[in-house]
Amino acid sequence: MLEVRGLEVAYGGIRAVRGIDLKVDAGEVVALIGANGAGKTTTLKALAGLLQPKAGSVTYKGADVTGKPAYHLVDHGLALVPEGRGMFPRLTVAENLAMGAYIRHDAAGIAADTERVCALFPRLAERREQLAGTLSGGEQQMLAIARAMMGRPQMLLLDEPSMGLAPLMVQKIFETIRMIAAEGVTMLLVEQNARLALETSSRAYVMESGCIVLADDAKSLLSNPQVRHAYLGE
Repeated sequence: MLEVRGLEVAYGGIRAVRGIDLKVDAGEVVALIGANGAGKTTTLKALAGLLQPKAGSVTYKGADVTGKPAYHLVDHGLALVPEGRGMFPRLTVAENLAMGAYIRHDAAGIAADTERVCALFPRLAERREQLAGTLSGGEQQMLAIARAMMGRPQMLLLDEPSMGLAPLMVQKIFETIRMIAAEGVTMLLVEQNARLALETSSRAYVMESGCIVLADDAKSLLSNPQVRHAYLGE
């Protein structure tokens, strides 16, 4: 579904991503792990159309989408759940969900999907008329995922879904991520909690200083001494 070849992304003169290759097949959950500053978020932003690549190519569903803007990619089923959640804080939960369906015009389908995401995240149903900026961090993360799902994506780019959340909320978020994946939604997951990311994924890439330094199935990486020492605290 997604193939990246030689992707380079730069901020001014700083090369944040240095010619990486990766691929995600339809129906897969693939993790991208690494330390802070490794280039993971920059990679997702480039794939989502928020940053222009300096070099390389991005192919999505067989089409070259290198440098295409975010609205084009969302319209073709590729959605980003950004780091930091990216809420519209002065809009209600219901209004944030409506923004997720902005590209759609099927009122009945939008209403049905609103009920569906509220069933996935019951707390959102309880807080539909509450301003998003007054939600807890965990509730905002639920809303960020639910908002992305309102566009009926075929592929989700998830950036640090557990960041800043209590352990019980992290567990809930990842239970829901697994449920969404089980429905056939393809995912590329950036997650600081490397163990959780590897336990959720079928394959993974390890990123350091803008480069992919390891790529393997998730189980193998969980038992890799280098990964266990550098990212699993062992």
